[in-house]
Amino acid sequence: MASSLAARQAAAFLRLSSPRSASQAASLIQRRGLAGAADPHGTPKVDFWKDPMSPSKWKEEHFVIVSLTGWGVFIYGGYKLFSGGKKEEKPVAA
Repeated sequence: MASSLAARQAAAFLRLSSPRSASQAASLIQRRGLAGAADPHGTPKVDFWKDPMSPSKWKEEHFVIVSLTGWGVFIYGGYKLFSGGKKEEKPVAA
């Protein structure tokens, strides 16, 4: 029983590993279906300093950098505003 199962698995493996025709070989090649890094149909993306008033035209990585920088400045400014900053103590003249 176990030997017949092993024989069937070996036969199936040999069928898949050695295609007999070019059409079978082409069907077994893995395709990169979602690889769309260079999309020629979309709008051309620009650096954010070339068109600072249109975030929809920015490159994705530039949008992320500007967004994270803006949030960092916002959070740091809020922290400084509500914590009162560092207060200097002036020496009292006696």
